[in-house]
Amino acid sequence: MERLTGLDAAFLALETPRSPMHVGSLAVFDPSTAEVPWSLERIIEVFSTRLHLAPPFRRRLVPVAFGLHHPVWIEDPDFDIRNHIRGATVPAPGGPDEVAAVVSDLVARPLDQRRPLWEVWVLDGLEHGNVALVSKVHHAAIDGTSGNELQVAVLDLSPEIEVHEPEEPWEPEPVPTEAELLAYAAASLARQPVRVVKALRRTTQAALDVRRMGQTSSAATLPAAPFTAPRTSFNAALTPRRSFAYTSLDLRQVKAIRQATACTVNDVVLAICGGALRRYLAARGEVPEAPLVAMVPISVRTADEQGALGNKVSPTFVPLATDVDDPCERLRVIHEVMDEAKAQHEVIGADTLQEWTEFAAPALLGRAVRLYTRAHLADAHRPVFNVTISNVPGPGFPLYSAGARMLAAYPIGPIFDGGGLNMTVMSYLDQLDVGLLACPDLVDDVWEVADHLHAELARLVEDFGVADVDLAALSRVG
Repeated sequence: MERLTGLDAAFLALETPRSPMHVGSLAVFDPSTAEVPWSLERIIEVFSTRLHLAPPFRRRLVPVAFGLHHPVWIEDPDFDIRNHIRGATVPAPGGPDEVAAVVSDLVARPLDQRRPLWEVWVLDGLEHGNVALVSKVHHAAIDGTSGNELQVAVLDLSPEIEVHEPEEPWEPEPVPTEAELLAYAAASLARQPVRVVKALRRTTQAALDVRRMGQTSSAATLPAAPFTAPRTSFNAALTPRRSFAYTSLDLRQVKAIRQATACTVNDVVLAICGGALRRYLAARGEVPEAPLVAMVPISVRTADEQGALGNKVSPTFVPLATDVDDPCERLRVIHEVMDEAKAQHEVIGADTLQEWTEFAAPALLGRAVRLYTRAHLADAHRPVFNVTISNVPGPGFPLYSAGARMLAAYPIGPIFDGGGLNMTVMSYLDQLDVGLLACPDLVDDVWEVADHLHAELARLVEDFGVADVDLAALSRVG
């Protein structure tokens, strides 16, 4: 039995019928490299041998009575892998539109919280004879970085399927009684007053330090504050519907821009996304005078925490300089803001958000979120932020599932009430795979946003004069 952290539990509380809080991916494979035909049964067989490498796959939630404290994970005594891996066929001709429609439908469905919080859908019928896996794992169990590590755990480095023997047999746990859960919660709650005092002291000092930093920094380079984002058509109350689009950018071109500017890959990604959103809004006559604000999750994992599951992220609110017409100037502004944001995170400390989420009452937070959703309060105030943009480093080497080579892995992040668009990026080999999830009642054509990403990258390549660089050499640069 293991208690969820406050941040993990917060993602449970944030979930409503309109806002499922799972993350996932659309991974496309070439089955021609597999010695044994690729099928649903084959995937179930392979996943069954890897469950010990992915602890969340056999853990289910048990809530504490009256929501007095965060739920706990237990090893599910009723676990059945066939409740989690299913198959579906993409309608002909199996192109991107048909694939995205299937993914949109699957992502819109919340996970069953009575079971371990994950699903994998095995898709066939894709064009060119390809196949795909659509994964969904609740954000309470993983963040982008740990989700990437979990994905690698169930894949192989070659077409040959590696055998992983568990060090010891898996043991299910009995479901704890309410009395046991309440006693466990009481022991944890008894320590909270001391932890609150320590957290308050550290937070107060951090706030003073950040304020001093702000006095020596230009206002144009400071991260944005919540509720200062301009309103756009995709910043409103959500409906339960989802639309998904996906594309891949050339990572070598992004690295060339990085080398030419001394920016980071993440800076370039944010500039590309900001430019794409400016183009999308300009086509509708909606470009606001103030810059759009992205909520950018930043991993705060220490070296000792690499490989650990759960959430180790802290949000930063980044102005995307969409009020700037010049893409090069936009990148410069974003680079300066991100430098300031990193400095602030170092001052604030990695554990500050984690500490305060520990003290939130799950029942109270959950009721507040549901009231906010039912009352459409997202329509009544300025957006907390405009868009979620996440950039997750992925493997630079080929991966395989049941012998099939992975061609791309398009990440899928959740959207929030008031923020109807998520743009998540993950690197794989020499490409940046981008998954865009939106509410179609707020974003009328998410594929258009995907197309604008390519236009923005091309503009940056041209403006910085990196079109003729040695891309083969850059593919070997980290």
